[in-house]
Amino acid sequence: VTLCVCSPCRMEWQPDEQGLQQVLQLLKDSQSPNTATQRAVQQKLEQLNQFPDFNNYLIFVLTRLKTEDEPTRSLSGLILKNNVKAHYQNFPPAVADFIKQECLNNIGDPSPLIRATIGILITTITSKGELQTWPELLPQLCNLLNSEDYNTCEGSFGALQKICEDSSELLESDALNRPLNIMIPKFLQFFKHCSPKIRSHAIACVNQFIIGRAQALMDNIDTFIEYMLQRTQDPDENVSLEACEFWLTLAEQPICKEVLSGHLVQLIPILVNGMKYSEIDIILLKGDVEEDEAVPDSEQDIKPRFHKSRTVTLQHEGGEGEEGEDIDEDDDDDDDTLSDWNLRKCSAAALDVLANVFRDELLPHLLPLLKGLLFSPDWVTKESGILVLGAIAEGCMQGMVPYLPELLPHLIACLCDKKALVRSIACWTLSRYAHWVVSQPPDSHLKPLMTELLKRILDGNKRVQEAACSAFATLEEEACTELVPYLSFILDTLVFAFGKYQHKNLLILYDAIGTLADSVGHHLNQPEYIQKLMPPLIAKWNELKDEDKDLFPLLECLSSVATALQSGFLPYCEPVYQRCVTLVQKTLAQAMMYNQHPDQYEAPDKDFMIVALDLLSGLAEGLGGSVDQLVARSNIMTLLFQCMQDPMPEVRQSSFALLGDLTKACFPHVKPCIAEFMPILGLNLNPEFISVCNNATWAIGEIAMQMGADMQPYVGLVLNNLVEIINRPNTPKTLLENTGTTALTQTRMLNPPPHRQNHYLGSSPLL
Repeated sequence: VTLCVCSPCRMEWQPDEQGLQQVLQLLKDSQSPNTATQRAVQQKLEQLNQFPDFNNYLIFVLTRLKTEDEPTRSLSGLILKNNVKAHYQNFPPAVADFIKQECLNNIGDPSPLIRATIGILITTITSKGELQTWPELLPQLCNLLNSEDYNTCEGSFGALQKICEDSSELLESDALNRPLNIMIPKFLQFFKHCSPKIRSHAIACVNQFIIGRAQALMDNIDTFIEYMLQRTQDPDENVSLEACEFWLTLAEQPICKEVLSGHLVQLIPILVNGMKYSEIDIILLKGDVEEDEAVPDSEQDIKPRFHKSRTVTLQHEGGEGEEGEDIDEDDDDDDDTLSDWNLRKCSAAALDVLANVFRDELLPHLLPLLKGLLFSPDWVTKESGILVLGAIAEGCMQGMVPYLPELLPHLIACLCDKKALVRSIACWTLSRYAHWVVSQPPDSHLKPLMTELLKRILDGNKRVQEAACSAFATLEEEACTELVPYLSFILDTLVFAFGKYQHKNLLILYDAIGTLADSVGHHLNQPEYIQKLMPPLIAKWNELKDEDKDLFPLLECLSSVATALQSGFLPYCEPVYQRCVTLVQKTLAQAMMYNQHPDQYEAPDKDFMIVALDLLSGLAEGLGGSVDQLVARSNIMTLLFQCMQDPMPEVRQSSFALLGDLTKACFPHVKPCIAEFMPILGLNLNPEFISVCNNATWAIGEIAMQMGADMQPYVGLVLNNLVEIINRPNTPKTLLENTGTTALTQTRMLNPPPHRQNHYLGSSPLL
């Protein structure tokens, strides 16, 4: 490529025509799907980036060549953006100035794609510290907002929105003379603009300054809230959604109660109204379709599943994770499965968070509305009322208690509503009150709720099946052994669902069965229950190939079942154990091949190995000493040694859980490996990976109790790290308990009292 190397500071820069054509050809080639062509383009780009003048060509194509197709022009801008990120400090001042001027001169390009690309380019330049050395940028962009040309106004606002997102703190700093003091009032003027897109940009800009409590915003907060109340009811849903997100953001800030108390009387009815299904929602959700259980699922409707590795506590009850690690991320604020974030979901989420801020103070604004909603003859209104009741369940529980004896029977009756969307939301809302239900005498609410939910698990509508299954899993977690008298009835229903469910709900059914096993534990170990439950699970197990991702939820389910059934799982344990070992071995082998030849082999999906390790943990915990023969006939200890050193934290986490369980179940197989295992365990006492550290700590404690005085040579590898974890501020409770117990055990190994080397200390009273 022949590049013009004339100095652009002397006159208007112009490209060399031949060089320009070659740059255009390069841009077109870069869009080729051919790998060899892509590689050649990459090499050419690296060569051209040695010439700063090349960046002039790129901005020229983006801003001036309006006869070229938009993807090519945009691509030129994106390559320039990458160059700015990587090499901006090496750009000659003349080149940098030319790029800046071109951006500002063309921010109103007729093409939305080009405007957005220029906005991204401006933001990238400012991210390199250029806000201070580009003093004309913010005044010019703010001035361009007044343009009568829509494209110029929209393009400028798009760029300002990106700057607000990336540089919010800087905009309020003295370094720039606090431009926000001018920008915020300016943005507020556009909340009433005739264009929904402009209104949306203005709201998004101001929303960036809620979290930081920008003084310029605080000075205008009442005006701002008045505007937001209007815009949350905007006829354009993009604008109303952008405005609604403000309440969600504000609700999470310490200032919320102070600035919002006087506005609740206006805000609550607006949010409640936003929680109704729109006509387009109902169409997308097939709201008029009742019986669809025979319709096969579309594979794209099934969200990818990610296995959550096993985390152990002192009692090895893998419950709630520290800092939200293992808490279910799928507990949405309503049960609909529209993939897009919409006004209904945002309104429900905002009401949920506000209920947690204002607690029972919210109820005087809500209760007068609720009765009219819940008993409305219009199903859409009634459905929104049930959603409201679910959204406030956590925050307003105390104030709702007097009304629940009357409301619960009404909600349970809604489980039989003729509209599937009403039945499904009733499932979700009832699950939000499961804790209260279980606190009452069983016959008053638990028994009727459980009976009706089990009927809905067998509903003819797939959405209702899904909501009922999820709600029943929540009820199982709350009720635990209260469900034991009804186990036969529950298992009959869940097993019948195996033959009824399509693909998506089958995966949710596994979760419900696994949760049942976790909740009732050894009470499941009855021949009658085993005979009901195990044949369909093993049939599914035999159907699935080793590379089928449906194994994830099934393996998780079997892990819980194996732990609960204990000796009752013995007839099924050998093939399950062998397959888990095979999955671990296959994944390790594939990882080794990929590491050696990444161009020839695909990276393995390590979730297969993680779920297999967790099921082996479940087997070891459930079978206890009976797992001895299985371990003896396998190479699991060798595989475990490899897994414990895997670069992926989740693999190490599950490895240490299995090591601890094998230590408890069959220590003679673990003991010969201790010298190799202990240094690895010591290296993983790193609180940066809380669950890995937790499980390593727990495993060390189990080993120490088995080793007794023989543990002394290894204490030095771990004790200092354990003490350091205890002394760190904000160490999570579970990790602190495990660490404290293990550290005290190690200390006793250094100075063992007579005849008490193996005494288990339990939780330290100091923790």
